[in-house]
Amino acid sequence: MTPGLRKFFASESSGGIVLALAALAALVCSNTPALSVFYQAFTQLPGELRIGPAGSESALVLAKPLIVWVNDLWMAVFFLLVGLEIKREFVAGELADRKQALLPAVAALGGMAVPALIYSAINWGDAAALRGWAIPAATDIAFAIGIVMLLGSRVPASLKIFLTAVAIIDDLGAIVVIALFYTHQLSPLMLLGAGACLVVLALLNRAGVSRVDVYLAVGLVMWLCVLKSGVHATLAGVATALFIPMRAEGSSDTEHGPLETLEHGLHPWVAFMILPMFAFANAGVSLAGLSFADLLDPLPLGIALGLLLGKAIGVFGSSWLMIRLGLAARPAGANWMQFFGVCVLCGIGFTMSLFIGGLAFAGLEGDFETRVKLGVLGGSLISGALGALILARAEGGRRG
Repeated sequence: MTPGLRKFFASESSGGIVLALAALAALVCSNTPALSVFYQAFTQLPGELRIGPAGSESALVLAKPLIVWVNDLWMAVFFLLVGLEIKREFVAGELADRKQALLPAVAALGGMAVPALIYSAINWGDAAALRGWAIPAATDIAFAIGIVMLLGSRVPASLKIFLTAVAIIDDLGAIVVIALFYTHQLSPLMLLGAGACLVVLALLNRAGVSRVDVYLAVGLVMWLCVLKSGVHATLAGVATALFIPMRAEGSSDTEHGPLETLEHGLHPWVAFMILPMFAFANAGVSLAGLSFADLLDPLPLGIALGLLLGKAIGVFGSSWLMIRLGLAARPAGANWMQFFGVCVLCGIGFTMSLFIGGLAFAGLEGDFETRVKLGVLGGSLISGALGALILARAEGGRRG
């Protein structure tokens, strides 16, 4: 395992612990009468961004509560990091070799398709609920890597790399889903502005510009355009990342190039501030008055079973088929039980599942938000516990 991957895993594992604590804090605050009022007030704290002369009618003013700033702006930084990871892996990382990338790619596709089918089957006939078909198709890399790192040597390094690759391709799939299915009321003028920013980014890359701040400045303008276009603003982060060069002009060093430098600089901010804040602002759900019947409601049940069963069946089943057909090899040093345990961990959807859930039911009346959170938290918790138990009990070696 390369030093870069070791650093990545260390950051993701500790970040996963902080993420879990933030989610737990949100649940405690939401279910403690003395704290719930302050929690709701905190998530609705007003924030304003004004671009232009004060008091001018031509000034651009963005006035939103804290939770929207977190979901639209802070998460754009998270998606910027995701975009950097995707580009690095496909250009010079574990996914640069097409043969090596085949197994996690097929596994990720299976892990997206089967959960979506399970959710859709359970919620068939409810047009509103079917808008959430993509919720259980996501994997939270921070939580999943956090668990495998806590298990230490029980999980072979090859499986950690496989899990990371699946999660990265999964993120790429989620980005495509958000762009295609969760956009509405498009503004042609703002889309044109975002397209112009893409052209500028492409020209900067083509000209060999290696200053990261120039790309980020254009990316911020693109974020404003995308925010007003009807496409979710976080996609601007991914688009910006794809144009940041791997190496400086005239240099062959990718390890200390603009992309790697920015990626390593962003990691601690995303792992220890942005994602925990997202979890704290979005994971709060009141359990008061809920019964067991509420957990069996088709929407949370579809999400939970999609994450728990769909991910395990989709990731493991497609991988097993590829390996049996001789199209790919099982990760070195891992037996089938260990491999299955990692596939179960892919059912930890948390961050991306909550994010897609917020987009899927935005503007709809009803308790969709509570039901989404119940399904995501329940499915992710059981998947994490079951996957960890399987890996803890699995014997090493390549038997089976």
